[in-house]
Amino acid sequence: MPLSVTRKAHFNAAHRLYNAAWSEQKNKDVFGLCSLPNYHGHNYEMDVTITGEIDPESGFVIDLKYLKQIIKETIEEKFDHKNLNLDTDEFKNLNPTAENIARVIWNLLRPKLNADHLLKITLYETERNFVSYSGS
Repeated sequence: MPLSVTRKAHFNAAHRLYNAAWSEQKNKDVFGLCSLPNYHGHNYEMDVTITGEIDPESGFVIDLKYLKQIIKETIEEKFDHKNLNLDTDEFKNLNPTAENIARVIWNLLRPKLNADHLLKITLYETERNFVSYSGS
């Protein structure tokens, strides 16, 4: 019977929500203060949830030390204290909305996990605003 294990993590990053194909006014109308040209930051909180069968030998769904390591190396070191628009390849041409950030994180972590494991990313942009992504 499958069981879910979750590891919390966080990173701090700046971004600007902006569509270059739109006018400044349309960007302001759609993204509000988040479209200001000098960027703004968030203290992102993240839940990485792995669902799978319990290994009968270890008793783990996944070794949490390994999960901690891949989150640190793959996500935190890549995005922490970065301007997502300017400092990361992933968002050079992708608007760094919470939805897109969660999807990018999922795509970065997915190859590092057992194919039998399900992966869900819940990304908190603020205490009250969060998104979840479980892949396609």
